[in-house]
Amino acid sequence: MNVKKPLTLLGGLTPAEFMKRHWQRKPLLVRQAIPNFSPLLSRSELFDLAGQDGVESRLVVGADEGRRAWQMQRGPFKRRAIPKLSERDWTLLVQGVDLHDDAVADLMQKFRFVPDARLDDVMISYASDGGGVGPHFDSYDVFLLQAHGQRRWRIGRQKDLSLSPGLPLKVLAHFNPEQEFVLNPGDMLYLPPRYAHDGEAMGECMTYSVGFRVPQFAELGREILLRLSESLEENLPLEWYRDPDQIAVQRPGAIPTAMQLFAKKVVQRALKDPLALDRALGEWMTEPKASVWFETHEVPRKLTTVRLHRRSRMMYDKHHIFLNGESWRASGQDARLMRQLADQRELSPETLSLASADALELLTQWHMDGWLENTH
Repeated sequence: MNVKKPLTLLGGLTPAEFMKRHWQRKPLLVRQAIPNFSPLLSRSELFDLAGQDGVESRLVVGADEGRRAWQMQRGPFKRRAIPKLSERDWTLLVQGVDLHDDAVADLMQKFRFVPDARLDDVMISYASDGGGVGPHFDSYDVFLLQAHGQRRWRIGRQKDLSLSPGLPLKVLAHFNPEQEFVLNPGDMLYLPPRYAHDGEAMGECMTYSVGFRVPQFAELGREILLRLSESLEENLPLEWYRDPDQIAVQRPGAIPTAMQLFAKKVVQRALKDPLALDRALGEWMTEPKASVWFETHEVPRKLTTVRLHRRSRMMYDKHHIFLNGESWRASGQDARLMRQLADQRELSPETLSLASADALELLTQWHMDGWLENTH
């Protein structure tokens, strides 16, 4: 992507300008970010998706002037469990729709001026008149693209982010909106993290939310250490703690200094490989979500144009290629080819002709695993 080319999607800003002026700083409203945009899935198709196992979905029913509190249920939902279209104040949220529909996956590609390591998924929200999820804030950046009908957004930067207690979803206890916008199909609103907002459907309404991944400090540490421990088991020689010089003790509750040194030695061994942390990070960032699966393929007669499956996550660093939680060392022409696949998500026959026999063998295996599609 040419990051210096103005985009209608960003209201005439270049991606470089948007990232410098707005990303994690301030909102941006874009009228007709995608002109003549219409839903990529019909209402019926979205409801059917919400009924499938392995698809994350939620049904939220709003509070009703003190008579009814906020309610939330988790899917999958049978069609009869979804309220009638004539009923007010309800919202169906379907997460990760890009994993299940090629058109929605293609929509997400428009936002790849942000690194793939940060791009998460597309959620589709269907709401009846008055529907919404209450005033709230997100810990991540979000693009809110109106697909059908109208939605009124009220937004505000506020320091008080305390939540109303005892509710099944996170609703701000005190919401102080500063701006208000009504979005029509094709309009889009960008909001940085922790920016308070409340969206209310004005009649039947469908909104697409492009969300971003925010690794949490403790979560990242846990996952990295877990992968380092797996590497220890695979690569270190079998070694037990030994203490032939241990003396008799009068205070048996004290941990021996020698054992503490042994533990430190284990951690130092794990970090001895200078690429271990980078490899663990890349494998975690490309790990498919728990609900993701791939259909295996037969050995192809010939690879023509290969394209990453919409559910595949592929990234790279200076020394590695990462795909769906696995890693490979790569260098030279093959590394350039694999990085091109990660950036463009497909390789042409002309590019494939430059691949070595080892690279073609690996691409063939990825195709058989269902991670690649071999198009004609």
